[in-house]
Amino acid sequence: MNTNRPRSILVTGGTGFIGSHVCDALITAGHSVRCMDNLATSKQDNIAHLEGLPDFTFVHSDIRSAAECAEAMEGIEVVVHLAALGSVPRSIKDPLASHATNLTGFLNVLEAARDEGVGRFVYASSSSVYGDSKELPKREEHIGRPLSPYAVTKACDETYAQLYTRLHGLSTIGLRFFNVFGERQDPEGPYAAAIPKFIASFLEHRSPLIHGDGQQSRDFTYVGNAVQAVLKAVGTEDPNCAGAVFNVAFGARTTLLELVDALRDELALIDPAIAKVEVEHGPERTGDIRDSLADISKAKSLLGYAPAVDLKQGLRTAVPWYVKHWS
Repeated sequence: MNTNRPRSILVTGGTGFIGSHVCDALITAGHSVRCMDNLATSKQDNIAHLEGLPDFTFVHSDIRSAAECAEAMEGIEVVVHLAALGSVPRSIKDPLASHATNLTGFLNVLEAARDEGVGRFVYASSSSVYGDSKELPKREEHIGRPLSPYAVTKACDETYAQLYTRLHGLSTIGLRFFNVFGERQDPEGPYAAAIPKFIASFLEHRSPLIHGDGQQSRDFTYVGNAVQAVLKAVGTEDPNCAGAVFNVAFGARTTLLELVDALRDELALIDPAIAKVEVEHGPERTGDIRDSLADISKAKSLLGYAPAVDLKQGLRTAVPWYVKHWS
């Protein structure tokens, strides 16, 4: 694959949190981007600054429709598949919806890519596939039993992608994202991610709710690092990457209590009253992984992935954005 020339790239879920940042980066790199989204869990405002550019188009379509996937795929050389119905709790409450989007939708996009003769298919997997595995750090070759329907869908997506690489020669690359955070991550709704939800609570001087004792740990990954991994996967010429999956994280472990302390410190610089807001503890959530820490050596070695922004640096960038947009 010639990585030096502009290419026609379809980004599914392109109005979403990660997807909109990926669209930005691909446009900046000189590619032509077609953004496909049904706007079910995202906002078109995230790509408003791109609309009208000659190399950017938005298609309001749904990956659950094979016909709409085929139409969106016309003339596409590379796919970045980020569309999904996220959230472990939501998948437990409504597994059929998660299956329809994350599995049937995934297969629709995969089939459309095969029919179009796409050269590269990069897709979002998740650290949730590690399930009940106690191993730390998490290594790509060792996953546990899934703890939620969401985890099942992501594990099946990886299996389907690898099958299409073996059967049809489609160069698929899976990225197991670990707790991505940053600007444009929505704090609204019952299934919001931890960091934007904690920030929203602090801004309203409400105690952020931690499920459990707060000692559970995560490998928080700034969105800029995730975008870098996507671009590396789009452009790599290493044949060993075809059919592979990679951890995408920073490679550091932070407890939820440490996270809350870091958020409080950043936000107190803007609103000193936040320094006095205490944490509230609730019951543990079904389906949650206890500890998460990624081994990112494989992504570093084969993709050239080099995450540059740690948690504190990422919060320094993201927190002012949240204050501006959600206060």
